[in-house]
Formats: sequence, structure tokens, C-alpha cells
Amino acid sequence: MNQHPTIKPSIDARALAQSHSRTLRLGTPFQPRIDALGLKQDWYSWAGYRAPHSLWDEELEYFAIRSQAALFDISPMTKYRIEGPDAEAYLDRVTLRDVTKLKPGRVHYTAWCDDEGFVLDDGTLFRLSATRFRLCSQERHLPWLLDSAFRYEVSVEEETEVVAGLALQGPTSFAILRDAGFAGVERLKVFDLAEFAHDGATVTISRTGFTGDLGYELFVPADRALSLWDRLMAAGELRGIRAIGYTALNRARLEAGLIVANADFTAAEHAIRADRLRMPDEIGLGFMIDPKKGHFNGRRAILEARAKKTLRHVLVGLEIEGNIPAEHAIVYYRRSQEVGLVSAAMWSPMAKRNIALASLQRPYGDTIVDDLWVEIYAMRELQYQKLMKRAKVVPRPFVKLDRRTANPPADF
Repeated sequence: MNQHPTIKPSIDARALAQSHSRTLRLGTPFQPRIDALGLKQDWYSWAGYRAPHSLWDEELEYFAIRSQAALFDISPMTKYRIEGPDAEAYLDRVTLRDVTKLKPGRVHYTAWCDDEGFVLDDGTLFRLSATRFRLCSQERHLPWLLDSAFRYEVSVEEETEVVAGLALQGPTSFAILRDAGFAGVERLKVFDLAEFAHDGATVTISRTGFTGDLGYELFVPADRALSLWDRLMAAGELRGIRAIGYTALNRARLEAGLIVANADFTAAEHAIRADRLRMPDEIGLGFMIDPKKGHFNGRRAILEARAKKTLRHVLVGLEIEGNIPAEHAIVYYRRSQEVGLVSAAMWSPMAKRNIALASLQRPYGDTIVDDLWVEIYAMRELQYQKLMKRAKVVPRPFVKLDRRTANPPADF
């Protein structure tokens, strides 16, 4: 009887395969510095880039945001350069907010929808000059943006790989930038931006962020990324600057009541089921819509839903009794009727409250806000215990810090 020999991979081949499966495809321009600080080796894939959940201690990283200054690599965020004589008209057509009111040197938070009025994504729009913009978002939209540019004299190019980005957030962030030699940064008000010299090139600094705290975002050519990192780290050594991962940032953004695409709502291009789609009014973005503004994507459907009162969902902030986070908990009315789902939750060290974001089915969370409950499963000595906790609808942000908007910024 003939037996075929079993072919076993060599140790080198097996190690190579395992190494390949563990290695994410891309590193950002800041990767050498981040890898050196990654004591926990706790990585995830952000748009194909290797990004840290946590670098050294997720609890202390959170407190670095709130008591010192935190440095977070936002290079994987999708970035588009949009410029040309029709750039303003084009962006006014595809995004919700009135771009004609966005002056050069300013930033606004905006979103964009498909023709049925469902949100494709949200992001920030930077007006760098009269005819030049940068649009930053979570998802990639280049084919859609190019299709939408038909008959506009405008160019749209993705610049994610050539522009590196950092978020510098926390009470000492202004002092660090000043000490780093960025003269005039004290003049930036919330949502202002300006360009500064750096290492023979230019860095764009905006007073923006995703933490609800005093903070800035910096954009620099990729080949000047490491020198910018080193400049900030040197200037911030005595003011407690620390590099952080996404877990800490996510906690801060929840305290600020900010939403994340494909976490707190499903982007229209990703939704498989029709009941997962959301209009701006259903995720707290209705403030962006000006009914007097001219045509924009989804305008007719959005205004019709308002007029006919056919909006089906509402995103709310919840305060929940107790101190056990209600992550992904089901929300009930009168303890029995399922009316929604929690998308993000935490015990807030700043607010000293158990807080959450939840998507509820109207009228719950809209006109009916009493007798709401969440179902939490808490691990107690290797067994899950079901807890029913009262929840009440509360305004966002959960934490509001005066230093975020102080002019001039405080020198902590």
C-alpha cells in the first residue's frame, strides 16, 4: 500500500505565515515613534493602518487627556484635497452645511447624505483658502466625490498617505504648542486654523479635536512627520505630554457626546438592512440643515420626512443608575417593551455618572422619555448577572469644559 508522505512546512515557513497574519498592511509616518512606545502591543486595523488600542495604560492615557496633554496619531483618517474655482459650490452641493458661510481659515463639522437623505458619513471640512479645502472623514468616498464633481470646475484628490496628522488634546496643549515655537497659536479660536513654519515646510494647525477639551489638530507633509513629533515631545516634556491609543480617545469623545460612524450609526453605504439607515435628524445632526440653503444631496427627502413626521429613530444621551457600563445594552420601556440599543457607554470619571449613547425608536427618547430601562449583564464571580437599571434621557455633552472655548486659551 502506497502512502503519500505528509508534507510539513518548515519552521521558517510556519513562522513567516504566522508573522504575516499578525502584521497589518500599513504604517503611518509616525509609526517608528509609536511602535517604540507600544508597551502593550495592543494593535487594531484602522483603514488598513496599524493603530494602537492602548500604548501603555488605557486608564492613565485617558487621564492624560483630561489633566495633561495627549498626542494621538490621526494619519489614517481619510483626507481629500478639493480645490478649484467651483470648490465652494461643489462642497455646498454635496454636504449638509452652508459652505458659503465657511470663511478661509475656518473649519466646520459637517455630514453628507445619499439622494434618499441617509447619512453616508460625517467629518470636518477645512477651508484653507478661497478655492482650496480639505475634507476629513472616517470612510473612503473618492468614487462618490468624483461622480458628484461632474460639470464642476474642481479637482478631488485623496491625500491620506501624503499628509500626516496628529491630535494634541488636553489642558496643557496650548502651552506645548507655544513652547514649541508656534508663535501666534494663541490667536486661534475654536474652529480656527492657520499655517505655521516647520522644518522647511508648513504645518496646518486647527483648534479642533474629538475630546471636548482644549485641543488642536496638526497636519504636515508625511516626510516632516517625525520631526514634528519630536518637536512636540521635547516642548511637552515638562507639561506631561503622553502618546495615547484609541480606547482613551473613545472615552473622551463619549463624555463630549460625539458620535462615530459605524459605531453609533451605520453609514448608508455599509447598511445591509433598510431599517439600519439613518437620516441626520435621527442621529443628532439636524442642526446642520438650513432649509433656506439651496439644493444639496438628500434635501428633498430630509425636508419631506420632517414635514410628514416620518422620522423613525432618535439618538439620545442616557444617564443610567449604578456604575456598571451599559455597553450594547438593550433599552426597554416599562421594563418589557424593547425600544432601542446602547451604542457606547462608560462610567465617566469627569461627570461622575454612568453615561451612554443610544438609538431609540420614536416616540421613545423623543416625546416619551420616562420609565426607560437598560438590561445589563454583569460578570460576578464567573457568572453573568442580569441587571435592570433605570435610565433617563439627558442633554449632551455629558461633560462641558470651559477651557475648550476659552479665548485666549489658558496657560496650564
